[in-house]
Amino acid sequence: MFSVVISTLNNEATLVEVLAALVPASAEGVVREVIVVDEGSCDLTETIADAAGCRWVNASGQRGARLAAGATAARRGDWLLFLEPDMVLDPDWFREVSKFVERVERIGKGDCRAACFRPANEDTGFRARVSEVGVWMRARVLAIAHPRQGLLLSRRFYETLQGHDRASPLADAEIVRRIGRRRMTHLPVRAVRRHVPETGGGRSVLRGWLAIALFFLRVPGAVIGRVVGPSAH
Repeated sequence: MFSVVISTLNNEATLVEVLAALVPASAEGVVREVIVVDEGSCDLTETIADAAGCRWVNASGQRGARLAAGATAARRGDWLLFLEPDMVLDPDWFREVSKFVERVERIGKGDCRAACFRPANEDTGFRARVSEVGVWMRARVLAIAHPRQGLLLSRRFYETLQGHDRASPLADAEIVRRIGRRRMTHLPVRAVRRHVPETGGGRSVLRGWLAIALFFLRVPGAVIGRVVGPSAH
């Protein structure tokens, strides 16, 4: 049913747990393949992906180009599920997702509906909860998706939308804007972000918010990419 696409860059610390959450769905025949699209990892990311039976795709460029490369490489699923390499889905997540797919296909909406998850943070405390609320507000109020929410849609719908914008560092938000609020379902499944010490400090945060501001002003993705550089998320 699903081809899972995960974009990676030096994610050995979290990838094992992310892939482990997919095993029950694979055993049920729900997940047919996992495509790992890598930007040039120099740690054990490729070794982990290979041991788990994932398909490995080398890709560079903006985030949109990498996600599009993963979708192109996917062959065995009628539905595409885009996940982050530090995003662990709740147990039995696939049962809720399967219900969604069966429901929209039954009413003939499989080629015009998409779904995403509820972002969560494994950290405790006030800052973690504020982060979750911020992501929720971006998605529900501003209709700006975050990669931590994932994205599920049929291959037909993905092709109708012409896929991810290859030139955009905010490709996740850009494709969700094309999907539109009315065609997006927020599933009651948590996608828990596993904590990894971040690098880049305040400059990285500022670049991310600058990209969001430019996106909200409907600046073209290619222009945003030149202003803030790659991987603004």
